[in-house]
Amino acid sequence: MKPIKLMSGFMTVGFWTLASRVLGFLREILIAAYIGPGPLLDAFVAAFRLPNMFRRFFAEGAFNAAFVPMFAKRLEAEDNPQGFAQDAFNLLAVAVLGLTGLGMLFMPALVWATAGGFVGDARFDMAVGFGRVVFPYILCMSLAALFSGVLNATGRFAAAAAAPVLLNIFTCGAMILGAALGQNVVVWLVWTIPVAGIAQLALVWNAAARVGISLRPGLPRLTPEMRQLVHIAVPAALAMGVTQINLVVGQLAASNFENAVSWLFIADRLYQLPLGVVGIAVGIVLLPDLSRRLRAGDDTGAQDALSRAGEFSLLLTVPSALAFLTIPLPLVSVLYQRGATGAEDVAAIALAVAIYGAGLPAFVLQKVLQPLYFAREDTRSPFRYALVAMVVNAALAIGLLPVFGWYAPAVAATLAGWAMVVLLWAGARGMGPAAQFDARFRHRSLRIVVASVAMGAVLLGAAWLLSPLLAMAYWRYLALLGLILIGAVTYFGIGQIIGALKLSEFKSALRRGKA
Repeated sequence: MKPIKLMSGFMTVGFWTLASRVLGFLREILIAAYIGPGPLLDAFVAAFRLPNMFRRFFAEGAFNAAFVPMFAKRLEAEDNPQGFAQDAFNLLAVAVLGLTGLGMLFMPALVWATAGGFVGDARFDMAVGFGRVVFPYILCMSLAALFSGVLNATGRFAAAAAAPVLLNIFTCGAMILGAALGQNVVVWLVWTIPVAGIAQLALVWNAAARVGISLRPGLPRLTPEMRQLVHIAVPAALAMGVTQINLVVGQLAASNFENAVSWLFIADRLYQLPLGVVGIAVGIVLLPDLSRRLRAGDDTGAQDALSRAGEFSLLLTVPSALAFLTIPLPLVSVLYQRGATGAEDVAAIALAVAIYGAGLPAFVLQKVLQPLYFAREDTRSPFRYALVAMVVNAALAIGLLPVFGWYAPAVAATLAGWAMVVLLWAGARGMGPAAQFDARFRHRSLRIVVASVAMGAVLLGAAWLLSPLLAMAYWRYLALLGLILIGAVTYFGIGQIIGALKLSEFKSALRRGKA
């Protein structure tokens, strides 16, 4: 078995995901400046969430959870991986094409179901119109997810990880051009999304062909392998559907409050930076590696891969969570307070960022634990756990509205995220040593928390000292950069001293990953 290079895989996916998230920051900054929280942004968020919701439901979550382990096994055994991928491509293309047609036809019903608070005001009609333009994006992205699965299973992560960068390049360029020409920026943004989807699909399609998996459109065949794929994918689809229901419940609750959908959207994008860089990188690289190790009977290697993935996740997400909890206002004000986004909006977004930050380690640990099940082609257990998390989320999002108001969905999402981690961890205890974290992970994780708490305390003091500069128009950028540097130096310095991390080991692992 030719092993997947975990560390270089994490770094490759992490680098491109970081590039995507940084450009995504630029996109959200432009959205906040040119459009700002309000009816237009509420309508856009509701419309754009629809293709993203179904994309995760059908492709990135459900389909790939079934496809990647099955394709990896056939690739390892040289059992006609090309034919299997071709049949999967045809089946997915027909299914999503039908879904796209139905979504376009029943768009008013979809908006009503996911943003009921819009009914009776201008946001509803705008969301329906925007939704019909952006919904075909799901077809491109679902097929792109399949090609990304092919590339990830072969250990080639760069093209698949780089594809999302195109969306942000296209949308940022469109908004800047639209504003320069004095046009309606949101219209330029909406029409650019399907164009970017085509570019993303073209990139990964071509990359897959270069590694020997050349696929062409054709009629689907319901072979025994495809029946097995569907049989495995359906529970995963239901599990991902539960996750998306959580988002919809949150949006439904927020849609009853003016600007709340916009505030939660911008806050979500900020905490998605570390979640995307670390969580997505770990999940993408870990699933095919675990699948291949378990097939080869390498339980020791599987445990090491799981433990290093968990260690890598906590190393970056715990300090990020402490930063969101301690300095959310400086982060949000410097990044977003300009143009159509004012001080009131910034205060609301900062509150949501702090709440989401408390759940950040949970959201990332889910990405570490779920591959334990998917690598064993068990998609039913995560579905059952997700159902419990859905009930927790829905009960809290609705039940806490009278107490917390518009930010109740953020509180609910964070608590439901931790409930899901507990269930995944407890369910994996019967899988043997390969599904348990090793002694080094337990040793390091406690020290990571200690170093992060110390960093948070230092950040609080530094933010107080720098508060006059953070309020100045131009100096605030340097002040925020100073805060980030102070936090990084404190965390890595203390972490090195107390053994939360060892830079020498990190460098050694990185060299082995590139070898």
